[in-house]
Amino acid sequence: MANTMMTGECFCGGVKYRYSGKLMNARSCHCSRCRKAFSSAASAYAEIDQTRFEWLAGENLLTYYPSNKDWGKYFCRTCGSTLCGVYQGEVHGVTLGCLNGEPDVTLQMHIFVGSKAAWDELPRGEVRQFDSYPQPD
Repeated sequence: MANTMMTGECFCGGVKYRYSGKLMNARSCHCSRCRKAFSSAASAYAEIDQTRFEWLAGENLLTYYPSNKDWGKYFCRTCGSTLCGVYQGEVHGVTLGCLNGEPDVTLQMHIFVGSKAAWDELPRGEVRQFDSYPQPD
């Protein structure tokens, strides 16, 4: 996948960003924390090269929520959309649902399926599934 220009925004459109790079390590997390943070069966997230990310509008509308040591999330304080993950103060990745258009990305894994909601049915054999976070090879 080549570097591509893409934009994203929150539900109300108050916060906007641009990213010109590859979306990497795309995954869907089914842990109870992500289900609550995204009000969904799972999150959909991809890592980015932070040097290719920039806020275009509404940075003053962002609220930071620390979720774990060194980790957190930025969300729009007006509409509540979770826009990105933050590691040690830097944008680490973006939520796929806030990207505009049809980005060139494919989920590579479902993580924390060992703690997914009982009503969450995942297709078999399509994408790798891990009961927790996968260990590096």
